[in-house]
Amino acid sequence: MKYETIEDIYAGNEKVRSRLKSLLSTLTDDQISAHPEGEKWTVADIVEHIAMVDEGMVKICSKLLKKAEEAGSVSDGSVKISDEFLRKGVEISAIKLEAPSFVHPSGQKTIAESLARLDETTDRFAEIRPLFESVGVAKFKFPHPFFGDITAHEWLALKGGHEMRHIKQIQNVLDKVG
Repeated sequence: MKYETIEDIYAGNEKVRSRLKSLLSTLTDDQISAHPEGEKWTVADIVEHIAMVDEGMVKICSKLLKKAEEAGSVSDGSVKISDEFLRKGVEISAIKLEAPSFVHPSGQKTIAESLARLDETTDRFAEIRPLFESVGVAKFKFPHPFFGDITAHEWLALKGGHEMRHIKQIQNVLDKVG
């Protein structure tokens, strides 16, 4: 997806979140807790994982934006997404990855608990939005296990991509459940 403004990324992420919530609202308890063969996680586990990753992403973005602000780095208002990030985004869509252990779900959270965590993270992303729009992020990066060193803009774009990836995973689980 081509992003030109922070608004574009926030709007895209909001659409993905709406899609996730809409999908989850249609599920039965049996579908949420089903553990079909060939799948490591239940739907509840997937949503818990998304919440954990979102919390990490907002922390990373906050730190990167604070560093850029402290350095006096000013934005020209445009979003800067590297060609390498875009290339990796295409590459990742075709492969299955193993999540790092620190974002493996506990298996103890309900969908409602995970959605509440996601709502809290959404609020935190809203709080730092003015920094996304005002500070220059190009020189400030944090490593991702697959994408390598990426900026706050790229982390923000990755947020929606990560969630969309797991929406597809949820749909695959549901297809197996029947």
